[in-house]
Amino acid sequence: MKTHLEAWSLRGLLWCFGKLSPGFASTLGGRVARYIGRFLPSSRVAMVNLQRAFPAMSAVERNTILANCWENLGRTFAELPHLATLPAHPDNGPGWYVLNEHILHHARMQQRPILFFSGHLGNWELMPLVVARYGLAFSPFYRAPNNPLVDRLLCHLRRKLINEPVQFFPKGKEGALEAIRHLAKGGHLGVLGDQKMNDGIEVSFFGHPTMTAPATAALALRFNALIVTGRVWRDGPARLTLEVCSCLDPHMMVPPSSSRQEKIRHLTQHLNDQLESWITERPSDWLWLHRRWEKKYYR
Repeated sequence: MKTHLEAWSLRGLLWCFGKLSPGFASTLGGRVARYIGRFLPSSRVAMVNLQRAFPAMSAVERNTILANCWENLGRTFAELPHLATLPAHPDNGPGWYVLNEHILHHARMQQRPILFFSGHLGNWELMPLVVARYGLAFSPFYRAPNNPLVDRLLCHLRRKLINEPVQFFPKGKEGALEAIRHLAKGGHLGVLGDQKMNDGIEVSFFGHPTMTAPATAALALRFNALIVTGRVWRDGPARLTLEVCSCLDPHMMVPPSSSRQEKIRHLTQHLNDQLESWITERPSDWLWLHRRWEKKYYR
């Protein structure tokens, strides 16, 4: 009964936000989340993360970033029903822009599998939709919700946004095998690589060792795939910018004499450094609510 109630509630909220204008829905979702978020346990996790990432920052600054983080999350959710209909490159108001679109054109011309790498920044749901319009639709590698009905609902919504019959690969052994088969056929894969992975590899993040998923680096090396990095930031209510940052050839970035594990570690560290740079530049854009480091820091 609980699983059905959660799914019905989610469906109802999305329906309500879908009936509002994109800008108003974004603003309302942001304000509600900004108010409620401070009372939720995840806020304590976020404060630990902020203290570890920015030890010299004042408590006032951290609280401001946390409030903005919750607001961004609320806006991201409320914008979901509207993303597919937002105009490209509007003069003002809701819509989306792309910076460095020439990188996408270059990547498409290579006719190689592509791994799109990003994090939970801005409205991260925008990237699959926009990239698909450049002829590079990818299948996301994602962490499935515990509720299978919610998972099914969100996957259905995301397929409608992309408007392509893409697959979704949940994190885990089965999803990894499906993703490998997908890349072997020349398909493209999307990865949000900013969450902790207990059985990953240890690299640095904000100067602290942290377990990180090596899948992007390992798969790129195995399948001679390009790595396209990018992030989304917010310019206003339902007004978003996708910045395509780089197109990396993994074999050109590592010493050829290195072992496979050394190459994977080097590439994974490079991607962590890119995430850290994005977050440092616009800290309110990142979803600080995940336990990024070891459990002992959150007790």
